[in-house]
Amino acid sequence: MRDEETGQSRGEPEALSAAELFDDLGPAYEDAFGRLPEQAAAIDWLAERLGPGARVLDVGSGTGRPVADRLVRAGCEVTGIDVSGTMVELARTRVPGASFEQADVRTYQAPEGAFDAVCAFFPLLMMSRAEAGAALERMAGWLAPGGYLVSATVPADVEGVRIEWMGRGVEVSSFSAPEYLRRLREECGLRVLHHEISRFRPEGDLAEPEEHLFCYARRPEDAHGGARAS
Repeated sequence: MRDEETGQSRGEPEALSAAELFDDLGPAYEDAFGRLPEQAAAIDWLAERLGPGARVLDVGSGTGRPVADRLVRAGCEVTGIDVSGTMVELARTRVPGASFEQADVRTYQAPEGAFDAVCAFFPLLMMSRAEAGAALERMAGWLAPGGYLVSATVPADVEGVRIEWMGRGVEVSSFSAPEYLRRLREECGLRVLHHEISRFRPEGDLAEPEEHLFCYARRPEDAHGGARAS
């Protein structure tokens, strides 16, 4: 039976928010998803194109590993944002060379062109598609001319679907791969340099194998100068 006011099945717990989910998961998320080969390749690809002191924003920074950690070691100035206070505290301990704050990409404030690169590995899946599309546009606007957006998502044409993930009930939305790429090109004004779909089996038995879309994109140069990226 469903509750007339909430629309949920009676007795079915409410889906966790992203902050609640990752506060609960803590280090278990890094244990399961901290060794994605395609993510490591994306970080290395980005680091090769950024000069010393390049400003990088890591959206959905989690425990700080591997993204912020690898980029700090490459000489970048990294700022990480995450909705989970638990994740932020873990990241500050694990990666003291970066700066982390509890913030939501939907409301985070940064000047236009503030970053030479933005990393966004799976931070949009627990938003509506309207919110996720707007977040992509915001991140593109934070790129300096010539800056890079390196991102990943789970490609699927879904909106507000309730699933169990890592033993918790969550509600997810996403774009198909063609739609995600279209939005980067047409809505965000970025040039897509590379994209690939892979399949990953998380460590342990808390999560099922997932299909991932990794994408490297760049904001075009303009007449007002360029990023500290080459």
